[in-house]
Amino acid sequence: MTEATTVDAREAAHFGAMAADWWDPKGSSAPLHRLNPPRLAYLRARIDAQWGGDAAGFTPLAGKRALDVGCGAGLLAEPLSRLGAAVTGVDASAEVIAAARAHAGTLPIDYRVCAIEDLGDERFDLVSAMEVIEHVADTGAFVRGLAGALAEGGLLVLSTPNRTALSRLLLVGAAEATGQIPRGTHDWNRFLTPDELTGLLTRAGLKVVDVQGLAFTPGRGFHLSESTALDYFVTAARG
Repeated sequence: MTEATTVDAREAAHFGAMAADWWDPKGSSAPLHRLNPPRLAYLRARIDAQWGGDAAGFTPLAGKRALDVGCGAGLLAEPLSRLGAAVTGVDASAEVIAAARAHAGTLPIDYRVCAIEDLGDERFDLVSAMEVIEHVADTGAFVRGLAGALAEGGLLVLSTPNRTALSRLLLVGAAEATGQIPRGTHDWNRFLTPDELTGLLTRAGLKVVDVQGLAFTPGRGFHLSESTALDYFVTAARG
């Protein structure tokens, strides 16, 4: 990497240690597997809204480039590829990128061990960064990097926990105490409120077009919600 302004080496090592069972739905990344259905539902809705797609179509991203930042072992990159995009997945952990490449099979995904600032002049129609910004070393530089990678008319979608008493209780206290996620995965003090994140995006020259909550209930699991108290999505656009 040319510079590491956004990479927290301890965070990269933490997630790299989880690489071997990233695709195990009952392993250390089990919460990410449960997050994927509402993630994909939200992404599909924003993609169709941005580009006037047919909600019944199978490849709404055909002809478009997508970048998944902090891609891990490819839980989101693979569905984006199946939706028709030419996908690039980047992560600071060599271990998780190796797991991603091994799992991708014949899917033509360009996986790279790098940070957002290493992409140079490359531009993408869709940029995603799901549950990543709370793990980076410099949130402002990270958002500027995401904005810089976005093509004119492009769409940026992020998700992240909110910094609330509820997220402290469920995501840090209960989830780590019960072993649902490895200890040390989250630092509550690094969570961003929706106002803080939308402010970063606005200062990076983007227009925030949607904020949607992500909630958890025992009966439904993770699901889209009007409440942003636990976790939330933000969509921003250029042009």
